[in-house]
Amino acid sequence: MTALSKTVLVTGAKGFLGRYVARHYAAAGWRVVGVGHEPRASSGVGPAFGHGQADPRQLEWHCCDISLDALEGLRPRPDLVVHCAGSGSVAASMQDPFGDHARTVGSLAGVLEYVRRHCPEAVVIYPSSAAVYGNGARDPASEQAVEQQAAASPYGAHKRMAEQLCYSYAEHFGMRVAVVRFFSIYGEGLRKQLLWDACWKIRRGDDVYYGTGEESRDWLHAEDAARLVAAVAQRAGAGCPIYNGASGKPATVRQALSLLYGALAPGRSPRFSQQPRRGDPADLRADIGRSLSLGWSPAVPMAAGIARYARWFAGAVHD
Repeated sequence: MTALSKTVLVTGAKGFLGRYVARHYAAAGWRVVGVGHEPRASSGVGPAFGHGQADPRQLEWHCCDISLDALEGLRPRPDLVVHCAGSGSVAASMQDPFGDHARTVGSLAGVLEYVRRHCPEAVVIYPSSAAVYGNGARDPASEQAVEQQAAASPYGAHKRMAEQLCYSYAEHFGMRVAVVRFFSIYGEGLRKQLLWDACWKIRRGDDVYYGTGEESRDWLHAEDAARLVAAVAQRAGAGCPIYNGASGKPATVRQALSLLYGALAPGRSPRFSQQPRRGDPADLRADIGRSLSLGWSPAVPMAAGIARYARWFAGAVHD
């Protein structure tokens, strides 16, 4: 079977990570079927998922809930499913843990059951989160470390539950499943989290941020994240392997914001309240040895990636 005859189903294909995954597979010649809801501030280019060079016949969009009933009506059956839909906010999980559980665990259950019933030979990739490591990732976190840590938020707890669902379907039904625990993904089009909030604060003249600035994050550009998804898909199996998605080169919040300030507000610098934000871990650092063993490696340096983000923000947002 050639790539041109393969179909990938991307849930949340018009969300941040989903859009990059859809672009990657469209560029590789796959037929891309996307399901989910249209973001309120869509930043796409082109007829479907923002890949202007792709053949529009490769791109198909279905606006619907991510549920078993909705998925069962899709044709053709996919060869690969990348489940990018679901919760993406620690803060939202603190405000609405019940809804966060439904968006994370409930939607994944529908995807896995759809594959089990209708296309059991398909590969399923679940983008999870480093939030499953809780506050215990000061040393580079390996994929085996999670059981020793407590999740720092409902978001992290629900991601861990979702991973257990993946294990269960792989073990009990022989499905080919894999998990990627992404750390701090960023890139053009991201309209939430630290960089997005900081861009708006810079515009308002507000330079004060939560925490000390020394909290560490392991940043990964979304283009590299999409390439890692594709590499991991080649290793999915009944053992449900797990891979960390990060650069392996952690940077502090202060360092990341200083790069952003250099691009958008030279002469100013971020200041920190010394008050942590509830649910945010202090340090997240990844051991990416297993991911590097796939032949994958990050290609977008952090300085270049943040400069690209700053240019995108300046062009995408207007007074």
